Amino acid sequence: MKTRDMILIALFTALTAIGAFIKIPIPPVPITMQLAFVVYAGIFLGAKNAMMSQLLYLMIGLIGIPIFAYGGGITYIFQPTFGYLIGFLLCATVIGYGVERMGKVTFSGVLGWSVLGLTLVYVVGVLYLYGIVNLYFGKTMTMLAALQAGLIPFVVKDMIVLVIVAWTAVRVYPRVNQVNN
Repeated sequence: MKTRDMILIALFTALTAIGAFIKIPIPPVPITMQLAFVVYAGIFLGAKNAMMSQLLYLMIGLIGIPIFAYGGGITYIFQPTFGYLIGFLLCATVIGYGVERMGKVTFSGVLGWSVLGLTLVYVVGVLYLYGIVNLYFGKTMTMLAALQAGLIPFVVKDMIVLVIVAWTAVRVYPRVNQVNN
């Protein structure tokens, strides 16, 4: 692995961590800036390195460094929000995969892959939220309630974030690509 790749992986790991602390605390899932950094990681790092940045983020948090929205440590896997962090890993990887295969990086292409990545975040996040509340906490939560708590309040804000990220990324990507070559 090149030194440049290691630096960029570490940078996007750090940005994802910082994004966890730029938040509006709405239980059970806070609004954070993490999504923007996860999507940028996918766009600029490609599938493998974007995946590495998010895997590193998860590992640092799970070993006890409090870089998640509500802390850190191995017991964080019992937080209702942990599924969204797993979703971030999938999101960055899928977006990276898609952007790597685009002939020309376009707004609609980046936005399309970003929406697919966000869909994975929501699928994993909401299912995890539903499972943890019902199985671990022993409370009853319907799937509709999980969707109302972990998806509905965030869709509009997240779609706006994706549009902004796609718009800015398309303008920056050619310059970043010049540096890569």
